[in-house]
Amino acid sequence: MSWEEETKEIRQRREWAKAQGGKDAIERQHAKGRLTIRERVDALLDPESFKELGEGAGVPEYDDAGNLTGFQPANFVLGTGKVDGRRIVVGGEDFTLKGGSPNPAGLRKSVYTEDLALQYKLPLVRLHEGGGGSVAGAGGKKGARPLGDPVFAPNRFVSLAKTLGVVPVASAALGPVAGMPAARLVASHFTVMTRDAQLLIAGPHVVKRALDEDKTKEELGGPNVHAKSGAIDNVAKDEADALNQIRTFLSYLPDNVWQLPPYREPTDSPDRMEESLRDIVPKDRRKPFKMRPILKAVLDQGSFFEMGKKYGPSLITGLARMNGHPVGVIGNDCMYYAGAMTAQAAQKLRRFVDMCNTFHLPILSFVDEPGFMIGSASEQAGTIRYGTAAIAAVMQSRVPWASVIVHKVFGVAGAAHFAPDGYVLSWPSAATGALPVEGGVAVAFARQIAAAEDPDALRKELEERLAASQSPFPRAEGFSVHELIDPRETRPRLIDWLDMVQPQRQAAELGPYLTTMRP
Repeated sequence: MSWEEETKEIRQRREWAKAQGGKDAIERQHAKGRLTIRERVDALLDPESFKELGEGAGVPEYDDAGNLTGFQPANFVLGTGKVDGRRIVVGGEDFTLKGGSPNPAGLRKSVYTEDLALQYKLPLVRLHEGGGGSVAGAGGKKGARPLGDPVFAPNRFVSLAKTLGVVPVASAALGPVAGMPAARLVASHFTVMTRDAQLLIAGPHVVKRALDEDKTKEELGGPNVHAKSGAIDNVAKDEADALNQIRTFLSYLPDNVWQLPPYREPTDSPDRMEESLRDIVPKDRRKPFKMRPILKAVLDQGSFFEMGKKYGPSLITGLARMNGHPVGVIGNDCMYYAGAMTAQAAQKLRRFVDMCNTFHLPILSFVDEPGFMIGSASEQAGTIRYGTAAIAAVMQSRVPWASVIVHKVFGVAGAAHFAPDGYVLSWPSAATGALPVEGGVAVAFARQIAAAEDPDALRKELEERLAASQSPFPRAEGFSVHELIDPRETRPRLIDWLDMVQPQRQAAELGPYLTTMRP
């Protein structure tokens, strides 16, 4: 007596599960220029590392004699695998079956995804293409009724929320994503979207019926919409690029909040000093300059990974390495609103700082802040509330923080770039004060300028006098910064500081990041 027949059936069921929605459905998926979920998982993970869970979940089909004739698998693929040798949890909808809208087994596997990551404290990657539940319920069959979960069942959103405070979560939109998958997508630390994907609360037909608004999927929720809305972080040119961005993102982060970020042996010299930094900020304070070349000149070469470039573009955020250590990086971009903090930039800053504090990434801030964005549109956007919330996030920071005053620091918004007990360096191009010179003169000397014989000449004289008073040398003389430096010294100075704080980090930071309510 043996179990040969049963083991043969197991192999048969697995074979049918790997067939997904069938040959025709797979060909239709490929015709759209998209991979299947199993192909995506294989492309993301190290070769031969995927260990599937629930491969046998689904609905068997029998003939009248009780013989197994087929098997409809769960349309959600789930398991663990390795990325650069590190184990992760990975899951995603199978669009070749019901367009990714969950069948019963697929729903159970998708709900279990976050629980699995929490149980084993492993990073989570979601590869989304599909919709939520169907209005027809159980296929619209006569007599069927949606029963829902029992009242004692755990709410599926609990684990969805918990993962953000415990393990890194990265998600990709690789086709149309709506309903619950859309909520899962944005419940992530990093989100990337391909150019032919859409992220939708509701599709065109529902929108047309409810609002009489006639829009395509792309117009409602394409990458051009959501890169600017902040719902996603980055746009990828194709699926390979999206998966590579996820691998890159994970390389900076620990497996969970009880570990420090992974160190990599650096290939860049800690003593490197770029000559371009000395003159990169124009002496004419009205002339703009580009912040990204500064970041790339200071950080380990080739290590800067920007996130959210098109959302709140006056603020740059990204991950990088300094002498092999992962760090979070923020910097003002004066090419947008002179670098002023808009409502979007403030929300972007708060979210990024929270992520860095959750996963123990030291923060480097490169400052060129003229203050909160002003004007009626800024007031209507609630900039002061979002900006103050960002400042509160910075004040609650638990990770080492270093600020480099590259150019301007004015107004209340300047506080968002300096954490308590932070290390502060200043460039000779720095200018600090309550207000930018032009605005300060216009407010403080309005009557004198209006009464002058030559208002423009007086205004210019006052502006030049006040500009001289905002020089960084008096601040350095009063020990209001740790050091006034030659810009070329920035990299070795920051690396020396990072080496100094490194031994203190283990005990002080590990574990979940807790905050109070913010404005």
